[in-house]
Amino acid sequence: MPMKHDGGAHPGLHVGDIAPDFCLPNQFGEPISLAGLRGTAVAVVFYPFAFSGICTGELCELRDNFADFADAGVRLLAISVDSKYTLRAYAESEEYAFDLLSDFWPHGETARAYGVFDETRGMAGRSTFLLTADGVIADMFSTPAGQARPLGRYRQALERL
Repeated sequence: MPMKHDGGAHPGLHVGDIAPDFCLPNQFGEPISLAGLRGTAVAVVFYPFAFSGICTGELCELRDNFADFADAGVRLLAISVDSKYTLRAYAESEEYAFDLLSDFWPHGETARAYGVFDETRGMAGRSTFLLTADGVIADMFSTPAGQARPLGRYRQALERL
């Protein structure tokens, strides 16, 4: 299923929809479920691969501006198809204080549920979903392969809560 990169529309999901639930291990192997976070707004940030250049730049920018999310009461979850072991090394290497979730097995299942899995390359696309405390999609945006998501777009999304 091809991904759209128009900044909003994803196959099957729209602003106002209930976000698909998931339960994925974080970098420490702890299960994190979206249903378990009800009552808290969540930013679900899909990215292709740990340790890759653009992804590292994006996540470091989120790390350096983590207060924007904390001040808005938003839990930041970054999801890739990497294993939890890779994600733990990545989080330690880059000093990420937020959860990195492993969509490793079944491979890309959560990215598929959100319509952002690249079947050709076996990875998630660069897509972000901002969810209300009730699990409703308040905003969503993507960028094409090779293009980072701008921090300003995250800030715009946070204003929609």
